Amino acid sequence: MPTSDRPADRPHPRTGTRTGTRTGSDAGAPVVSTLASFRRLMPVVRPVLPRLVAGMLCALGASLAALAVPQVLEHLVDATLLDARTGDRSGLWRAVAVVVGLGVLEAVLIFARRAFILVPGTHVEARLRRRLFEHLQDLPVSFHDRWPGGQLLSRAMSDLGLLRRWLSFGIVMLVVNTTTILVGAALMISLGGPLGVLYLLGAVPVVVLSFRFSRRYRVISRRSQDQAGDLATTVEESVHGIRVLKAFGRGGHALEGFAQQADTLRSTELHKARALAAISFSLSTIPEVVLGVCLFWGVFRVAQGDIDVGALVAFFATASVVNAPVEQVGQLLSMTLTARTAVDRHVEVLDTANDVADPTEPAPLPRDADGRVTARGALTFCGVHFAHGDRRSGDHAESADALGAAGARDVLDGVDLDVRAGETMALVGLTGSGKTTLAMLVPRLTDVTAGSVRIDGVDVRDMARSDLRSLVAVAFEDATLFSDTVRANVLLGAPPSARTDADLDRALTVAQAGFVHDLPQGVETQIGEEGLALSGGQRQRLAVARAIAARPRVLVLDDPLSALDVSTEELVTQALRQEVEGTTTLVVAHRPSTVALADRVAVLQDGRISAVGTHPELFATHDHYRHVISSLEESEQMARVQR
Repeated sequence: MPTSDRPADRPHPRTGTRTGTRTGSDAGAPVVSTLASFRRLMPVVRPVLPRLVAGMLCALGASLAALAVPQVLEHLVDATLLDARTGDRSGLWRAVAVVVGLGVLEAVLIFARRAFILVPGTHVEARLRRRLFEHLQDLPVSFHDRWPGGQLLSRAMSDLGLLRRWLSFGIVMLVVNTTTILVGAALMISLGGPLGVLYLLGAVPVVVLSFRFSRRYRVISRRSQDQAGDLATTVEESVHGIRVLKAFGRGGHALEGFAQQADTLRSTELHKARALAAISFSLSTIPEVVLGVCLFWGVFRVAQGDIDVGALVAFFATASVVNAPVEQVGQLLSMTLTARTAVDRHVEVLDTANDVADPTEPAPLPRDADGRVTARGALTFCGVHFAHGDRRSGDHAESADALGAAGARDVLDGVDLDVRAGETMALVGLTGSGKTTLAMLVPRLTDVTAGSVRIDGVDVRDMARSDLRSLVAVAFEDATLFSDTVRANVLLGAPPSARTDADLDRALTVAQAGFVHDLPQGVETQIGEEGLALSGGQRQRLAVARAIAARPRVLVLDDPLSALDVSTEELVTQALRQEVEGTTTLVVAHRPSTVALADRVAVLQDGRISAVGTHPELFATHDHYRHVISSLEESEQMARVQR
């Protein structure tokens, strides 16, 4: 889209950092026509196209019925009323009956139009919304890190609502009104000759103004919808961060930032309203002025005998029918351009390529009798590189030397590590060394830049993601829960055969999450949005239970016990040590106590594994490991004092 479509970057209302609405995914994208934009909807619209066409034909029939009434009036004035003066009123009643019949036909066709069109519009909206949500679920974590949630929410809700209204009303009336204007203009020329030509000449400035309006309004419409997405993002972040805002007394500051954004959106909406008012004024005034001139000329021509009274009456009756569609042109243009912007914003997300996709031909993997993938769980990192940005390659065999010329050191700069099947490996390193990044490569939440991550010798990029993620479970330090029951949250990733009460109790017991039985409805309690009604430690224990319930062959633990008190942490650690026996486990250790889970420890230093061994071996021989452990002990002591 053109750069003028983008709202300028501005300070975030709370952090003060510069933020932009657009992610850059469309930067430099070619400007496509409105027709080309709407053509992108055809795969979704095609199933309901017959009903939409039927509704459009009904609306067109209603419009033509309205145009037929003036033609009856011509006959009524020129012939029927003259017959009535002589006492013969049969023609008058026939004309009245025809007018009534046309009116009833118009009403029936309008009703049929709505019956045909309203339901398909809702189906299209639902399909588009489902397609967008499915694509959002498929896109990698890096996409969601870049895009504000409010922008995605506005695209999934308000934009698609606008599109439904356009499909159910805008496109139909645009086609019908255009046809009505063309047919009506032809009838007016037939009835009034030069009067019809004069009326058509008045359409020239209307066309010019409409063209200028469309170019201007499209830019304003895009700006408005992007700013609405920004505003939704601010509301979303403020609601999620309400505890922080209240704790620091920054509610007023957040309100000030929100008010600034709301005022900016208000100004843009007023700009839109002024543009629409200007075109509506022009489209209403020009035809009326032209008709006024036609009236004077028409009366003069009747006096000269150049035109019949009936034809003049029919001419102006036809003009009254045509004027309404002409006056609606501005509103329909604005609706069409707003809908076009909604389509552009919608496909902007759909066109985002997924760089963490399934392979064309997934590797065949062994499966059990239930069809679930089985594995020993041997985990291998082979020359793993990772760099933020777009340096990722689809070539599994790309060498580190090929990337070395790219400049700065990678976050992971050639990691080689073997985790034996059933072994528990602790990964330690200073803050920012890339421990969490390395762990996230296992379930392919992101992909390596070079090298490979393998499970039982199979590159994870050669596995179907559904198969890989049935083998791997992750418990994050920042535990995210959903607005659902405790049961649904814990059994979220569990296989169908492991969703019994016994499986649930086992997972809760290992995670020392017995507190759930004290909740109002026990495990059926709705825990609310993101589980914020629970404490940090409670959320972490439920996240650990969720990972255990998944029965993975490879378990990744990213410091999932950081919010627990010492005694509870010890209980969970002991239970986990027994539970993960036989499960390949990679533990990202941010505290010395977490190292107690491990059979061996790997030290991540300067983007590489500098040593692997048991805790006593490394503590005795590795200077950097002693430094890391010392730093972790200091952090843990401070955390305990604070708790």
